[in-house]
Amino acid sequence: MTGSSFDFIIVGAGAAGCVVASRLSANPDVSVLLIEAGEGASNPNIADPQGFVSLWGSELDWKISTEAQTGATGREILINQGKVIGGSTSINALMWVRGNRRNFDEWAAQGATGWGYDDLLPIFKKVEDFTGKLSPVHGEGGPVCVQPNPDPDSRSDAFLNGAVELGYDGPDWDYNGERQENGAGVLQFSITRDNKRASSAQAYLDPASGRTNLTVITGAHVFRLDTEGSRVTGVSYSKDGQTHQVHVEREVVVCGGAFLSPKLLMLSGIGPAKHLSEVGIEVKADLPGVGQNLQDHLQLPVVYAGAAERPLPTLLTGNTMFVNTRTDRPDAPPDLQLNFTPAVPKPLAPVLNIPVPVGIFLPILIQPDSTGTLTLRSSDPNDAPRVHPNYLSEAADVQTFVKAIDLIRDIAGTKAMSEAYVAEVVPGREADLEGFIRSQVTTIWHPAGTCRIGQDEQAVVDPQLRVRGFDNLRVADASVMPTVTSGNTQAACFVIGERAADLILNHS
Repeated sequence: MTGSSFDFIIVGAGAAGCVVASRLSANPDVSVLLIEAGEGASNPNIADPQGFVSLWGSELDWKISTEAQTGATGREILINQGKVIGGSTSINALMWVRGNRRNFDEWAAQGATGWGYDDLLPIFKKVEDFTGKLSPVHGEGGPVCVQPNPDPDSRSDAFLNGAVELGYDGPDWDYNGERQENGAGVLQFSITRDNKRASSAQAYLDPASGRTNLTVITGAHVFRLDTEGSRVTGVSYSKDGQTHQVHVEREVVVCGGAFLSPKLLMLSGIGPAKHLSEVGIEVKADLPGVGQNLQDHLQLPVVYAGAAERPLPTLLTGNTMFVNTRTDRPDAPPDLQLNFTPAVPKPLAPVLNIPVPVGIFLPILIQPDSTGTLTLRSSDPNDAPRVHPNYLSEAADVQTFVKAIDLIRDIAGTKAMSEAYVAEVVPGREADLEGFIRSQVTTIWHPAGTCRIGQDEQAVVDPQLRVRGFDNLRVADASVMPTVTSGNTQAACFVIGERAADLILNHS
């Protein structure tokens, strides 16, 4: 490939990267190169909605660990991220959560012009092929099949009716509808009508695979963006022990995710000047926001003993509700996502090995106050970055989990739930809640924010996703989120990819 030239080069074949590659290559008059560090999505456990747990920690996973987290009892926490065509959409638990309209309106208010809820709703609809009850906010016929919980064994009438007893809307609440919060309903999943994973590879790249103007290279690690002044001239990558350089005529789009996009920018001399100098990298552009503003969602298991055996669900969970626990911020997006699984999920049963019937509540901190950083360990591209999310460094985040446990106990005490689940097992009524939270909390794998959109000095990309100071370089993935969305991030990443493609096509 050395010396080859393409109109567009896309680095990373994750949620957004596959979208951008598919949309741009739909024009037969342009040439598109998609470069992915992982391999093709041929493992049968990718397509199987039950198979994802076996992929965590495998060769399809970047296996990136945090630095020791003081707020989480000094633990180094593994954050699984897909290293395969489809990225994390090929190894995740398939949950489809758009986020809250207030998330996107906050983005716009913070300088991400054109990224408000009303701007993005048509794109969410464009992405979807929704199999549930259609409404003005859902789409049909889009590339990604979205199903309301297709696994009857993971649905819990007890949880849904218990929430209704407490005054929440439900039990058929659509959290991806007009209002996300204060209702209880079944989760929605990116699963095809024939019960296969609807990853970005399946939904976008596979239909484009026959195009002669689209080249896909796998097993290739891009280690540098080649630049001349304010333009990117191409990329350098390694594959099978050889180094290659390819040239770009129009634009490079970096879609490596919240960890690898800022890493690549910094390896290329684009980032905080002081830090780049410390690790021996020539500064091409002093952008202090690269690698800053790292946010992630945290989860915490709360376990109740079941009154009777139930069939094991095939999906990781099936029921959810969204709540704002922070009464001092009534206009803020929900900070708590509460999932419930009525029995041990079949994919996790061999790992958890719980011999008695249980129900598992999973409170998730979805609007953390704690933010962190990502920096380089060295100038060696093979070194993993230093990931320091500062988990639970802010007291409000601990309090969200305390309030979540209070809410769980309220739900468990309802008539609907108390007939099915008889006692709190973990953490237990006498537990030190803060100690339990800090020792048991872990990531739910939604890092974001490290190349955020904005118009201030800390912003990395402008509202058109162009890296500040460069004419033909964009970033499109979870890293551009000014704040992480209230819920699983993959749906928003598909939309970021669609938005990026629209911006490029309109610019061209």
